[in-house]
Amino acid sequence: MEEFHNVCRTDELADGEGKTVAVGDKLIAVFNVEGSYHAIDDVCPHMGASLSGGLVENGIVTCPWHAWRFRLADGAWADNPRIKIGCYPVRVLGDVVQVQTPDAAPKPSSGAIP
Repeated sequence: MEEFHNVCRTDELADGEGKTVAVGDKLIAVFNVEGSYHAIDDVCPHMGASLSGGLVENGIVTCPWHAWRFRLADGAWADNPRIKIGCYPVRVLGDVVQVQTPDAAPKPSSGAIP
């Protein structure tokens, strides 16, 4: 079952800014856009830059290294929407921002038959 995870407080994210958070072994970029929170994979698939440090305009974050642009609403590359990075549901409970992530992959079997 997918779970929501506490990732930060609302006062930790100024309007138009992002923050890298770790959920398990995954790095996720969380953004505040006019009080609406969004979460996408933090690592740019081009060269691995952190997207949380990118410029946010019109619902799109621009990678700080080579200007690849990703839509915060769905993780699609703005210049070729067939390419996408992970995008995660976000909710705010009180002053806590939560991100829903898929369950961890199942652990490999030991080979024993149950």
